[in-house]
Amino acid sequence: MKTHVLKVIAILFLSISLNSFANHQPTQKLTKKQTIKVALLLDTSNSMDGLINQAKAQLWEIVNELSYAKYGIQKPNLEIALYEYGNSSLPSEEGFIRQVLQFSNDLDEISEKLFSLKTNGGSEYCGQVIQTSLKELSWGKNKNDLRLIFIAGNEPFTQGKINYKEAISEAKEKDILINTIFCGNYNNGISNKWQDGAKLGGGDYMTINHNKKIVHIVTPYDDEIIILNKRLNKTYIYYGNKGYTKFSNQKIQDDNAMELEEAVAVKRTISKSSRLYDNSSWDLVDADKKQKVDYSKIKKSQLPAELKNKSETEIKAYVKAKAKERSEIQAKIKELDKKRRSYIAQKQKENSKKGQLDNVMIKAIKRQAKLKNYSW
Repeated sequence: MKTHVLKVIAILFLSISLNSFANHQPTQKLTKKQTIKVALLLDTSNSMDGLINQAKAQLWEIVNELSYAKYGIQKPNLEIALYEYGNSSLPSEEGFIRQVLQFSNDLDEISEKLFSLKTNGGSEYCGQVIQTSLKELSWGKNKNDLRLIFIAGNEPFTQGKINYKEAISEAKEKDILINTIFCGNYNNGISNKWQDGAKLGGGDYMTINHNKKIVHIVTPYDDEIIILNKRLNKTYIYYGNKGYTKFSNQKIQDDNAMELEEAVAVKRTISKSSRLYDNSSWDLVDADKKQKVDYSKIKKSQLPAELKNKSETEIKAYVKAKAKERSEIQAKIKELDKKRRSYIAQKQKENSKKGQLDNVMIKAIKRQAKLKNYSW
């Protein structure tokens, strides 16, 4: 009798354990981290130099704003993809369209690709570039992801063999919102069907003056932030096959931002202090933080000179020291940025900032994100 009772208890315990495990599985899926996916489809025909320059200059402002996004208690990832269209140097059989970058969270790579864009005359096929991005990009199936297309240009939205309505219908099936940015007069954008594209796509219709020179607000904190950026760069420790190349590209993108204007370099530095600037694929500090590195497998020939002859224990200690240093520098940058943002907010009350790319995009993203329970 006792044996029978023990068997029953054992079976009940096993059943409870299995049910508990089965019930736990969906919870893991529910906690999958959300991602804000933004595809930029930029017209790179002759007249669009101003648009490309605004995109280069305002990338970091957009990234900084999105770094504050939340989904419940979680902070979503950010991935950006990039297409160019309407450039006569691109293959005509492909509709003068090129995927410049698949969805990426590598902010330096996104910057690099933006700076590689060159304008040239061509035909702008809005419907076709939307449809191409739907087919080629990895949009994913997480229902809580925010999927957005921003298409910018200044020619009729109706050009090309693919009807924009057909392309937008496909986007809606994939839960992708279409936002249109007409570079020019508001009413001209309406007559050229850019507003209709946004209405059908569930997004926003926006206009910008793409030829307007961007006026950045200079603050008393900018110089100190630039100095901190130089110290920040010294905390990066490259490793792996692409480590040194990626490390070098970080400096190139710093220089690209500075060439546009010091205020752009300041915004980039702030992005580099945010949670969205992750270089764990090539930097030992980020990799160690995410527990993505096996020190026993690191090739010392691919490390900086000061680490080539160090033991594994010494390398780990060096990484920990640099991590502490980086954390302190980033904390100072964030503290200065709070003061900087307060200063800018005061100045913006005095000066309107309408008609710039970052302003219209941030407003649209925030509005659409809130509809899917994202918050700031």
